Amino acid sequence: MKRIKYIIFIAIVSVFVSCDTEEFLNPLPDTVVAVDSFFQTDEDVLAGIIGIYDALQGVNENTQSNIGNVNRGVQFEHLLTEHRTDNTRNNTLEGSKSDFHRYIVNANNVESEDYYASMYEVIFRANNIIDFIDVANPENQASYEAEAKFLRAYAYFKLVRLYSDVPLVTEVVGPTDDEVLFTRRSEADVYAQIVEDLQEAITVLDNSFKARASRAAAQAVLAKVYMTQPTRNYAGARQLCEAIMNSGDYSLEENYEDVFYDELNNEIIFAIQYAPGNPLESQSFSSEFTAAFRQGREDGQNIVNQNLVNDFAAAGGVRTDLSFITLGNSVEVIKFLPEGSDISVFPPTYGDNARNAGNDYIAIRYADVLLMHAEATIAEGTSTTDPVSLNAFQQIRDRAFPATAPNSISSISKSELLLERRVELAFENQRWFDLLRFGVAEQVLSDHSNEMGYVFTARALLLPIPAREINISGGRLTQNPGY
Repeated sequence: MKRIKYIIFIAIVSVFVSCDTEEFLNPLPDTVVAVDSFFQTDEDVLAGIIGIYDALQGVNENTQSNIGNVNRGVQFEHLLTEHRTDNTRNNTLEGSKSDFHRYIVNANNVESEDYYASMYEVIFRANNIIDFIDVANPENQASYEAEAKFLRAYAYFKLVRLYSDVPLVTEVVGPTDDEVLFTRRSEADVYAQIVEDLQEAITVLDNSFKARASRAAAQAVLAKVYMTQPTRNYAGARQLCEAIMNSGDYSLEENYEDVFYDELNNEIIFAIQYAPGNPLESQSFSSEFTAAFRQGREDGQNIVNQNLVNDFAAAGGVRTDLSFITLGNSVEVIKFLPEGSDISVFPPTYGDNARNAGNDYIAIRYADVLLMHAEATIAEGTSTTDPVSLNAFQQIRDRAFPATAPNSISSISKSELLLERRVELAFENQRWFDLLRFGVAEQVLSDHSNEMGYVFTARALLLPIPAREINISGGRLTQNPGY
């Protein structure tokens, strides 16, 4: 985060001075221990909370290229999400990062392994804070604990949707706690814990922060949880969306580009922050989205598929020219261009050091909530004429098509909503989860694979449990079907 790592860098070194550095940065479940000597003051606990965000932020690939020593946090998330949809692909067929868009990820894939470890790093840090919460000042204990539980729930929501049943660790554990560490718990159990954590966060938190947990962030995540969990709760999701909509704390940005370049703006509910130019605070994924004039270490990622280009032509409006650009044979994402980029010249320029980009990772924004309201209203049906949902949807449409605003909308079908989510939230790592939630993933991805010459089977709807974790468990952790 823009200033957070400076705090936690010192604090975390103190916390884990007795631990092996590599294992702390990329922790194995059987090496996670609590260090009783560190958390002594309220400031220590707060520093530890900030460290949870640091784990989400991850380590810039330009700073430390050896993936075996670090966790990337969310910086690899586009590989596990966007690349596994019909939205984007890698620009090359070489290397493990190219396995995602072709649905050939195996249990030894290092990016999947890193993401899994990164989310458990978030969980372990959150559990550590909760374990020492009584060290904090009494007036701060409830909010600190709620913040840690929000982040734990956020990480588990990522894991359960990508890997299904996973170990459910809700307290500090040691190397002998095999039953907790290596037992995959059912999706229902994991979702129950996620719901419990988020409900507490909603009760305790307010909307003071955008780069830290807030009530609205917990409400938005819980709304999506309600529409994803095995037993859906669409009425609850709608109520949560309306609570955010009626709070008066958020609104759509008038200019779509400002959503991504006027950071922590009115539309942002929760973002993971980065700062440009500072290797310890920046991210490298923005540079990897360039290919024609390569700025990253790879040949280009998040290269836009033609069928998405076609959908933008039909439904993108002003969002189209602010989302991607065609450079020769490469169609590249421009939503997250590094600061200093200039695509008005040819060849384009990408700032002083594109690999040290400062673009925030936008986790939740208000447009998503407006579209979720329509989704919750449609529920198990096929369309809605609900006036609140129509108004919310129209706000999105009017921004995208200002020349014809107000754009009259009399109903919203499920397919229209999925299309609107696709072009509004493209490259924001939402499409994979949308396809699963709408129940069309297998059909859409099968059609996409046939078009692209890939081989897709239902096993690809889940990622494999990393082989490293299974090996550590001595085989107690089981693998997902087909791997």
